[in-house]
Amino acid sequence: MTAVPSIVKPLGPSRSASLTDGMKPLWKVDQTAPAGTAFEPEARHDVIVVGAGLTGLSTAVMLTRAGLDVAVLEAGEVAQLASGGNTGKLSLLQGAQLATIRRHHSASLVRAYVDANRAGMEWLTGFADGAGLSYTQRTDHTYAHGPDGMESVRDQHAAAREAGLPTRLLTPHELAAPFPAAGAVALDEQVTIDPVAVADALTAEFLTSGGTLHTGVRVTGAHALPEPRVETAQGPMFAEHIVLATGTPILDRGLYFSKVAGLRSYCVSFRVAGGVPEGTFISADSPTRSIRPVSEADGPAATAQLVVGGNGHPVGRSDGETAAIDDLVAWTRLHFPDAEETHRWSAQDYQSHNLIPFVGALPRGLGRIRIATGYAKWGLSNAPAAALRLTEEIIGTRRRERPAWMLRLGTRLTVPADLARGATEGAKVAAAATKGWVAAESTSVPVPQPAEGQGVVANRGGRPVAVSTVDGVTRAVSAVCTHLGGVLDWNDAECTWDCPLHASRFAADGTRIEGPALADLEQLPRSTNP
Repeated sequence: MTAVPSIVKPLGPSRSASLTDGMKPLWKVDQTAPAGTAFEPEARHDVIVVGAGLTGLSTAVMLTRAGLDVAVLEAGEVAQLASGGNTGKLSLLQGAQLATIRRHHSASLVRAYVDANRAGMEWLTGFADGAGLSYTQRTDHTYAHGPDGMESVRDQHAAAREAGLPTRLLTPHELAAPFPAAGAVALDEQVTIDPVAVADALTAEFLTSGGTLHTGVRVTGAHALPEPRVETAQGPMFAEHIVLATGTPILDRGLYFSKVAGLRSYCVSFRVAGGVPEGTFISADSPTRSIRPVSEADGPAATAQLVVGGNGHPVGRSDGETAAIDDLVAWTRLHFPDAEETHRWSAQDYQSHNLIPFVGALPRGLGRIRIATGYAKWGLSNAPAAALRLTEEIIGTRRRERPAWMLRLGTRLTVPADLARGATEGAKVAAAATKGWVAAESTSVPVPQPAEGQGVVANRGGRPVAVSTVDGVTRAVSAVCTHLGGVLDWNDAECTWDCPLHASRFAADGTRIEGPALADLEQLPRSTNP
């Protein structure tokens, strides 16, 4: 038999200190994830919700309150991904989002978007009040680093006022920020809250109300015919309605993977002996800086805490994830010299090309399969807003009884700017696909054993191979994404393989983490076989 070429040139043992343990959100300190029940194949429910993040859990709670039998299936644990990595900022101001939408859409659509988020905020804070969860009302600010960013600030103020929000412009003197700011637009009575505490409370109500939760069960497909069902490795489960609350839909029908862009952003929390800002902040210009204080009323902090986020980028298209986090740390210590880092983490969200979330029936799903995606990093209000829409559609409320914002968002039209953004992203995807394959061809196996926390893509027999060392273990897996064949990129902060095409992510051992990909990466031998 022909020998298989070696993949790795061994360089001796690597240090065993874990890098992945260092990436854990502040909100998950001492957190015990709610446990699910054993999966029962062939079981039948009124509704199956796939995904135990804020969207899936909010939808499940609303439906159980309406008297439906609901099951939630989650591949990992409750709030494992985007919901657990949320900054906990619940705001209608949302950085420059309103101005961005307004540049390409009508004022009525922006108002509908704001009304939807207001409904989501009111539902979430009402739920928190009923569940005994504390939160803090703060003034939220969209600010400019320098004079060049003030146009964006003024545009955001104009769009917000046009949509009915009582924003006001602040001068640098009025702002009195502990970091450089040329001015800001401010909105009072916004909210900071612990997102994982919210997810846990939603889960508790759902289970107490008779809902069924299965964690550690990966859904690999959903079908409307011959009867609605989801497929898992443990067997099928049936329901009248299916909701895919999975960040981006795990089904390719409707091509939503090509209608949204996957984005990763970073957060670092700090213990600060001195004062921290009372309000929340996010910059309208680059580099993005998101600042959020944490108190015992809205987080797990025993002392003054500060969360600083930013430096986001498209998934799999970064010059260095660790460098992006280190830059946040350096910026924070420049303006808060006594800041002591406690946690660092990142999260992934999706932005639709037309800037409004996709919520509703999936094409060719016969009205039985529904999705929600495209929150553009503003999930704390968009998630419950999506859940309200999904619940209204499932329980069959007559259209004339639905809020005006639901009808307006459900009938929006695609405009030329939406198509242009989609075409631009499509070109970037094509360029990333070509770049990945060309780069893989330039390096052949065997390659030197990667240092701890590092990964490299090389070529073996015309196929890209991904080699990494994590926690002292060197592994080789296929470097080709199982979704549409993109060549993966190493994420040195989280020790994952990320796809630059449509944002699928895989662990170092090839296990699928998130994104439109459904299958794991093929594991490959490290060395020569006879």
